[in-house]
Amino acid sequence: MAAHAGRWGCLSENGTPLVDVDELRVWFPIRSGVVLDRHVGDVKAVDGVSLQIRRGETLGLVGESGCGKSTVGRALLRLYEPTGGTITFDGQDITHLGERELRPLRKRMQMIFQDPYASLNPRHSVGRMVGEPLRVHKMGGRNLNKTVRELLATVGLPADAATRYPHEFSGGQRQRIGLARALALNPDFIVCDEPVSALDVSIQAQIVNLLELLQTEFDLTYLFIAHDLAVVRHISDRIAVMYLGQIMELSPGDDLYDNPLHPYTISLLSAIPIPDPEVERKRTSILLQGDLPSPSNPPHACRFHTRCPYVQPTRCRDEEPELRPVDTHLVKCHFAEEIKAGTLQPQQREVVFETPSAPAVWQPPPS
Repeated sequence: MAAHAGRWGCLSENGTPLVDVDELRVWFPIRSGVVLDRHVGDVKAVDGVSLQIRRGETLGLVGESGCGKSTVGRALLRLYEPTGGTITFDGQDITHLGERELRPLRKRMQMIFQDPYASLNPRHSVGRMVGEPLRVHKMGGRNLNKTVRELLATVGLPADAATRYPHEFSGGQRQRIGLARALALNPDFIVCDEPVSALDVSIQAQIVNLLELLQTEFDLTYLFIAHDLAVVRHISDRIAVMYLGQIMELSPGDDLYDNPLHPYTISLLSAIPIPDPEVERKRTSILLQGDLPSPSNPPHACRFHTRCPYVQPTRCRDEEPELRPVDTHLVKCHFAEEIKAGTLQPQQREVVFETPSAPAVWQPPPS
């Protein structure tokens, strides 16, 4: 189980989830014309997402590139303006708060960005960047430099790092700098937007372990966005799977991997390499047909039906499924029970990876 599964049900002090999202929509307008004044449609990056994040837990958010994961994270921090739905943080509706009302809450919500190279200003020293949130919120005072050094030590960097510049550090060290900056204001909630995707595998493990350690020490709550399912399983208490702007499945972490119910989740998990040649040789991999549809024109009814290996000719194409409970999961599929029972089998072609036969041994020609 994940490290913090024991605190899975913890709520905020007022008895509500720390973060509560209901039918969140974030649409980006498409404009055309000489002066771009004609509205011709919308990119529906997030279209009806509902989820709750309890205090002290890590909610993993996974899916293909372009499915809306990062947009959800940025909308929760009000870096993007929601088109519809509500965002509640610690019992307070922040969906349409202005900048003045949001300013006190900014201290409690922070973000770790995906690219450790692009998220740091190359012209500023590390000490200036880490201390900037403290200066903006007037929290540093005379002990600002001491606080910066303590933050750097907390994330495993030497004190003299404060006087150096981003180009002097490796990718993993730069991500530690971003983490120190996110911790500067002692936040409650951190959105981790693919924080290890640009790092080597060995460095990924270090950063993930550091995130878990800091979560225990500072009672942090994470939304961990990633496309690496192995990393998400290691750190997450619960996992939500996104496809084309919507949540397809949400469940406790181990349950999702041991018993996936949505066809999209099954397809994603079937693509994970297994470090066991005997198991990998016999395993069946389900290949999704076609490309990801455009979020500006998503499929009618079930959004996954155009690529689903379990698609049924009528209901899947005519009726949009609800995100409904099945066992410990929430699943957006009409036929989750049949898939679980094995009474509904994939209809599209499957590819079975078999060990190739041994090459023939060369024999000398007869004399």
